[in-house]
Amino acid sequence: MSDAVKEVGERLIAFLPNLRRFAISLCRTRDIADDLVQAACERALASAERFEPGTRFDAWMFRILRNLWIDQVRRQKTAGVQDDISERHDIAGASGDREAEARLTLKTVADAIDHLPDEQREVLLLVCVEELSYREAADVLDVPIGTVMSRLARARKSLAEATGITGATGRSQVMKGVNE
Repeated sequence: MSDAVKEVGERLIAFLPNLRRFAISLCRTRDIADDLVQAACERALASAERFEPGTRFDAWMFRILRNLWIDQVRRQKTAGVQDDISERHDIAGASGDREAEARLTLKTVADAIDHLPDEQREVLLLVCVEELSYREAADVLDVPIGTVMSRLARARKSLAEATGITGATGRSQVMKGVNE
């Protein structure tokens, strides 16, 4: 095993939760997300020699995963219907008023995020959840940095309107809900 493959493999292990979270946000189904993460890991290991030391590993992996997702979406246009994770009622949760209210708020924000156009949702998740800089998100999405900024502004505005949260306090509440 080459040193590059070994290094990428070690970084992948530590990065799997982030990669899985981004995959779930893209496809909204845990089973498909797991398959997507596995394919991204396989591709990363196969092209470990092409990873440039000194660059952001997370941005490289997000780009690989996103490209795989785009390929899969293109193939799925002829495939059948898939299950939506929001329709899974067999997932157990905590009880209590506080937890119920938190879940309701989270559901409202998640629904609002789901209704965002794909371009806005991707930027929101990369910048606000995965904490990529605007430049890194622009590189992952292969768009100008100004496009990232305008998509993010539109996404935040849409979320605030959809959730009934307005003002500076509201913006932090929306982003807090996204990060939880």
